[in-house]
Amino acid sequence: MRVSPDETVFWEYGVVKLNATLVYTWIVMAILVVGAYWATRRLSVDERRSRWQSALEIIVITTLGQIREIGLDRPEKYLGFLGTIFLFVAVSALLTVVPIYEPPTASLSTTVALALTVFVMIPGYGIKDRGLMGYLQSYVEPTVVMLPFNIIGEIARTIALAVRLFGNMMSGGMIVGVLLTLTPLFFPAIMTAFGLLTGVVQAYIFSVLAGVYIAAAVRSHS
Repeated sequence: MRVSPDETVFWEYGVVKLNATLVYTWIVMAILVVGAYWATRRLSVDERRSRWQSALEIIVITTLGQIREIGLDRPEKYLGFLGTIFLFVAVSALLTVVPIYEPPTASLSTTVALALTVFVMIPGYGIKDRGLMGYLQSYVEPTVVMLPFNIIGEIARTIALAVRLFGNMMSGGMIVGVLLTLTPLFFPAIMTAFGLLTGVVQAYIFSVLAGVYIAAAVRSHS
């Protein structure tokens, strides 16, 4: 049983490899781009809205509400980043109903990349709100002795985000694979549905944690 989609190589030339992680990542990205275009190509402000637009509005309004509950006063400012993370992880999980598909989030390289974007955006939002010196000041609070511990905390938080998502997505896929081998009838179908729910929950948790970390960085300079 393959542990990671990195092990599935479609094309290789020297040190250059085109593996399942890259292919399915681009597929998920294409689905999100096409879906966004399809939902927004004929936007309407009256009562006659397409199902695509209604679904998109539900996602956007719900996401804005969750961002506001985290503690970020201007949720529209963070909607693009946090909403994209949630949709990417959620769609990656939902596509597991396709037999040949392997979620790119089951690869540690993908989860590390997602965690690194959070790692970069946390100081990015903090610096944008309070300036460079205002943000850096938080690393020496309450005393300068805390500087190395705060830096280590930032790095450990990023690693925890990556490993958490990778472990949950990988273990879910392996469990379904084992059950399909042992009992290839109704029980695996139930577990697959449970796995889809788990994937969406993990997308929610990952994006909420990213929002919480951003909110903590912004509030710490206020």
